[in-house]
Amino acid sequence: MQKYKQIAEFGKKLMALGKIENSLELIADEAKMLLNADRCSIFIVDAEDKMLWTKLSDGIGRIVIALDSGIVGDTYKTTKPQVVNSPYDDSRFLPSIDKKSGYVTRNIITVPIFDSKREVIGVIQLLNKSRGDYDDKDLETLTFFANYVSGSLELVLMNEK
Repeated sequence: MQKYKQIAEFGKKLMALGKIENSLELIADEAKMLLNADRCSIFIVDAEDKMLWTKLSDGIGRIVIALDSGIVGDTYKTTKPQVVNSPYDDSRFLPSIDKKSGYVTRNIITVPIFDSKREVIGVIQLLNKSRGDYDDKDLETLTFFANYVSGSLELVLMNEK
């Protein structure tokens, strides 16, 4: 119950922001805190250009990948959350991003972010839980969080267009 109260408090802060950069940064920081993750990326869907992109991504700058690329792309395509606790053993994993950044990904959790029409507008991805692997409880928390921030994110994206 404490995590849900924390998310509700966070919502008050989020509604005070207008620009997408500020909103994404706040969402990413909160998600990392909730799940004790090292890094967070929020991928935005660009259906027109068939891309997923980040405005910011911890430690690496902007990432742009094809809609069907990687674990994030699979999350978008299937509309299902993913927990991958051995990414280098998963054929969907994109080790080139680790190579480029010098970062080593130990585990990944991704959850789709739906808009009011139940279409995926983004994917939230957390990397490297501080202790242990991601589990069903983490999935439940991140799914609740993604559902909670989806309306705010949808509004911010509409304002950006």
